[in-house]
Amino acid sequence: MYVIETLKSSIERLTGAARLTPGQLRARLRKRNAQTRHFKDDGATPNNRLPFVLYRGAVKVAGATDPAALFEQLFTLNGWGDSWRNGIYDYLHWHSRIHEVLGIARGAARVRFGGDRGRILTVKAGDVAMLPAGTGHHCLEASDDFLVVGAYPPVGTYDECRGLPAEHARALKTIPRVGRPRKDPIYGAEGRLPELWRAASHRRRPQGRRPAKRAVAAKRPRKRSRR
Repeated sequence: MYVIETLKSSIERLTGAARLTPGQLRARLRKRNAQTRHFKDDGATPNNRLPFVLYRGAVKVAGATDPAALFEQLFTLNGWGDSWRNGIYDYLHWHSRIHEVLGIARGAARVRFGGDRGRILTVKAGDVAMLPAGTGHHCLEASDDFLVVGAYPPVGTYDECRGLPAEHARALKTIPRVGRPRKDPIYGAEGRLPELWRAASHRRRPQGRRPAKRAVAAKRPRKRSRR
């Protein structure tokens, strides 16, 4: 199925079939609140101090000739490119040098986000998930027609990590250097993503309490006898 979807996408891009105007694309959007979750580094999956963001039912896919094309065009309109059509891998993986958006074009799936100690969420057609670099994801179960469109912001380099110790150590250095996107992949300049990630990047990490210092009485200098 995924091979056919990739061919379909290539043909549509060459011929302009299924192409919608910006106004038609906006008419396919529903205004949704951003659901956010923070996933901690569990020692194998680094995750990110930036929150995972999920829009439920943000895109009206019902009645669309090609739902995947809606996501591709919305992402492109807002500066997110290198899109692909596929599912979500059935093993834990993450990207250490780039952020990722996943638009659910068809079907439904149970996906664990945040690594082995993360959160299992059910995503379905119309949902959009934005994963900051380092966020673990792993498909546990999916419907036969499950189809995802993925894309990336203009800054960053694609890579794929599976939790090897060397990968984790390297990711702790690369993840903080990944640039933040200027636009939300769905709502553009009006979307919440840039604001949410900007606020999180400026928030200081909590630090443990320092032990109280003991007050030490100052010693008086000893008078030297003159000789």
